[in-house]
Amino acid sequence: MGAIRIGSATLLAAAALSLATPGAMAADGAHGSNITSFGFSVTPSTVAAGGQVTLNVTGCPNTATASSGVFDTVTIPRESSTTAQIDPNAKRGATYTVTFMCGSERGTTDLTIAGGPQPQPLRPTVRPPVRPTTRPPTISTTSVPGRGVRGGLGGSAEGVNMGEIATGLALVAVAGGGLAFYLRRRSNSRWH
Repeated sequence: MGAIRIGSATLLAAAALSLATPGAMAADGAHGSNITSFGFSVTPSTVAAGGQVTLNVTGCPNTATASSGVFDTVTIPRESSTTAQIDPNAKRGATYTVTFMCGSERGTTDLTIAGGPQPQPLRPTVRPPVRPTTRPPTISTTSVPGRGVRGGLGGSAEGVNMGEIATGLALVAVAGGGLAFYLRRRSNSRWH
């Protein structure tokens, strides 16, 4: 049982080592060996298209050069630095290699162009005309269930005096009584 555990651990360690080795080799061999007898740098390492970078070389006994796909080859005086203008049409978000040469030695570093994809040309925005924000009157459509229909008032019930209603009913009753008396009296006179 112990042999199985030791064998499994050995196989796992060998697998991990074999997976790590190609990555280390790729990192070292991506731009060739970057170990040089002179120092070099690009400042800033991320720049906008059309911007400027400072190229610095130290420890080079002669004049050095720097070149890239986003700026012209420049000469850097001994133990000094110079600036380079980035192409305004450089692809945003792309990374370019900057190559420094000192005699026969070569060193590289990366330079990233700031921003994402190229912006699209602006198109005029057509907006609809602004309309006033007046709201129509709100009509309530709610009803009270179980009470039936309220009708017949027609809006005339507001502000009614109960005395006026009583007086009106009394006049109607007197008129009706007078009409009944008249009709009865007339019908009695015909028969006589």
